[in-house]
Amino acid sequence: MTMVKAHVSAHELVAGRYRLLEVFARETNRLWWYAEDVAAEQPRLVAQTALPEGSAEDTVRRVTARLIRTSETMRLLCPGQVAAVVDAVVETGTLWTVTEWIDGTPLCELLDREGAFHPVRAARTGLELLDVLQAAHDEGITHGELSPGQVFVRDSGPVVVTGFGLAGATLVPRLTAPSYASPEQARDERIGPAADLWALGALLYTMVEGRPPFRDRGRPDATLKAVDRLPLRTPLRAGPLTQSVQGLLRKNSRERLTRPVVRAALLRALDEDADADRQPAPVPRLRGAYAGVRLAGREHGRRALAAGTALAALTVTAAVLAATHQLPGTGTAQTPDHPSATVTPTGRHTGGGGGTPSASPTPSSPPALPAGYHPYTAPEGFSVALPDGWRRLTTSRVSGAYRVTFGRDATSPTLAVTHSEHVGPDPVAVWRDDVEPDLRRLPGYGRVGTVRAATYQGHRAADLEWLAGSGDARVHTFGRGFLTGGGDGFSLRFTTPAATWDDDANRLALKTFLQTFRTPAH
Repeated sequence: MTMVKAHVSAHELVAGRYRLLEVFARETNRLWWYAEDVAAEQPRLVAQTALPEGSAEDTVRRVTARLIRTSETMRLLCPGQVAAVVDAVVETGTLWTVTEWIDGTPLCELLDREGAFHPVRAARTGLELLDVLQAAHDEGITHGELSPGQVFVRDSGPVVVTGFGLAGATLVPRLTAPSYASPEQARDERIGPAADLWALGALLYTMVEGRPPFRDRGRPDATLKAVDRLPLRTPLRAGPLTQSVQGLLRKNSRERLTRPVVRAALLRALDEDADADRQPAPVPRLRGAYAGVRLAGREHGRRALAAGTALAALTVTAAVLAATHQLPGTGTAQTPDHPSATVTPTGRHTGGGGGTPSASPTPSSPPALPAGYHPYTAPEGFSVALPDGWRRLTTSRVSGAYRVTFGRDATSPTLAVTHSEHVGPDPVAVWRDDVEPDLRRLPGYGRVGTVRAATYQGHRAADLEWLAGSGDARVHTFGRGFLTGGGDGFSLRFTTPAATWDDDANRLALKTFLQTFRTPAH
């Protein structure tokens, strides 16, 4: 694999409109540029990636479509924490990924400038990254390219992650930052969420130690061989993060720490020394420099734009529009009606074999709550009874859609409530055609039964149940999506460790959620 070189000049236009200003991060076959969209007169970030020689046009089209689709899905799930890809262009064997401007500093540059972080500061950054990864993994998305060049630290607000959808754009699944590749990526094996957790561990290690866990040996194959075979150098400055870092950087992906365990450990690190991370926020290096460079080159850029020709620009607008339907309950596919199924008080399923649909009556008054449960009304307007001690864990929102996840803490079962204003007409088709293709990418994914049509509180609904993960990390999820009219729809997902799915407490929780959930009053 050849290295990407900065062979374009600072004033050359990519696709006739993107003027490259300065390289801010270098990886094995990728360069990151500060750039300007001279047509829109807007700052941009541009990733320059070498594609395999002789890439077929259909392969290029799939790569660019996946980039935009995955980025848009993640932007909807994590608004303000994932940068939007605004364009993907292929010219002469090079993929140019154009990303919205981020008013922050790349983590790689920040580490070069300031050196190692205090463990508390690293823990806070790690938690913000974990939020993004959890949202991705819950949707069956693996980043696969997480490295210091893909993380931007802002002077206010959480970190911003770029690079979703880039994995697999080259011949080898992970060659852009070999020092942060997981052992399974080094062996060119299929990857899943565990690879992202390894990368998170490698980032935490780098933040506290000031160097990556496995140094770059100059040749990707040599670095990857070291990642796969050499023992981890014991972290010396990690303090309360030592066990978390070592647990995430276990060679066997099945032995790595799970997200809930990591989250609990990072939270403990924050609690141990809450005042340790009182440093001035980083000031983006190009905040002022960009304006000067942009003004100096504007006239040249305009002349080049007028004379240049856009080459092989693959913007894949349709993929952006389709991506807005990736949240559960937001599909647009249509299929014929399916036989109904009902959920028993234990969460078991009956029916689905034909015959008359068994409708769930619309309750006229809230049911009596079991002991240990309390009513909760969300600011979004929906209500549900939650077990005592449960709280909102994460919230993702964008215009017309949001997802709220509830649980006791990072290690407990969870309930996710998703709402969208752009719902397809058939809830069965949404699960089957929009959601399940992404779920299939989860390690150990297996559907339990079929996608079952149902009626819920007088609304058309559908249920999907599945298993994912392995060993102690294997989880069992029941999902119900339903239509409320006027283009609105909701989905409820209840997830527990697979080993405790049939516990009385979990069966009661699912029954209570389904009985007490109410949509916002209109």
